[in-house]
Amino acid sequence: MNSNLTKLFEIAQKPTRRIIGLMSGTSMDGLDVALCRFSGSGSQTQITLEKFDTITFSEDIKEEIRRIFAKKEIDFQQLCLLNPWIGQLHGRLVLQCLDKWKIEPNEVDIVASHGQTVFHAPKILHKLNKFPNATLQIGDGDHIAVTTGIITLSDFRQKHCAAGGEGAPLAVYGDYFVFSKQGENRLMLNMGGIANFTYLPGNLNSHEVFVTDTGPGNTLIDAFARKFFNLPYDEGGKIAASGKIHEELLRCLKKDPFFSAPFPKTTGPELFSLEYVLLAQQHSGTTSLSPEDLMATLTRFSAETIAEAILKVCKKEESYHLYLSGGGMHNPLIISALRELMPDYPMAVTDSLGISGDAKEAVLFAILANETLCGGLTDFGSREGVPSVSMGKISFPA
Repeated sequence: MNSNLTKLFEIAQKPTRRIIGLMSGTSMDGLDVALCRFSGSGSQTQITLEKFDTITFSEDIKEEIRRIFAKKEIDFQQLCLLNPWIGQLHGRLVLQCLDKWKIEPNEVDIVASHGQTVFHAPKILHKLNKFPNATLQIGDGDHIAVTTGIITLSDFRQKHCAAGGEGAPLAVYGDYFVFSKQGENRLMLNMGGIANFTYLPGNLNSHEVFVTDTGPGNTLIDAFARKFFNLPYDEGGKIAASGKIHEELLRCLKKDPFFSAPFPKTTGPELFSLEYVLLAQQHSGTTSLSPEDLMATLTRFSAETIAEAILKVCKKEESYHLYLSGGGMHNPLIISALRELMPDYPMAVTDSLGISGDAKEAVLFAILANETLCGGLTDFGSREGVPSVSMGKISFPA
């Protein structure tokens, strides 16, 4: 047997495993690196987040990605070059974290890498009947494995698409295994570039688990913070707080067919872009709106579409607890709006459940890798959007 296969088999048989989860989202602000210790799998998963760090990307890295990010027409050579370049970059950043944490690479069993999404194209967006749901993440797993010397699992979203899903959101799998609680209906709301939530029923029935994107989280807020203020994001929602919400623009922003499409559904910056907002401004006669008022309106747009999606699927006669993660949880304007719009939903951050809200997405991919190595196939039923699959392609360092 190939020695790499032998090692993989031995890792799967260990009572505990150390897995590093990597996440770089559509905000492209940096790489989240989460070192997790696992025992068990499926509903018996026990996880400890040992270390976590976010390595901020330089402006040069962001600009290289933006040259192809969420664009239908690109320089194909740039895409080809970025795939290994980002893989090597992520591998070096893993080694940088391990050195900082004084942990040797041979003390880590697996790296689980999400990669960098550069284009997301579910049928709801591309509308081309002969083509399936599609998504593309770059940052080649072989390059991460060779750079770190650690077996790497990557490209998780492809199996989801192959099995009929849209490649997102994948949070349902980790959320169900780690955060479900008997007797408490939970909503796990992640507000990254795009916002999504997972419904975890208090009866623990996997067939009732539900997950969907809701629309923009931070993607439009961040885009216009860069455009008007040369800032990566609106820290603390201060810019938006200095402006006023324009109701007619808000109404036009919410007109897109995405918001009336049935659940589950996914989306991305391919739809929610600078052009999307400009078109809504033209329709509402608000092209001369001040940057501050525009930021206020976009922030409210994110909050209202999140709340409306949640209220649409939740039953009035039942109670739910809402747990927050992602960059949006640090925006007090979004949080206050959610409290206003959903006053009967107690809210807390996932830190209260033992997993940092900032680390949660990186932890998710460590959970998915643990399932690929050690789990069975949990039956999520036959509903669209939640195929019962294991995910991740395996790359050996040699």
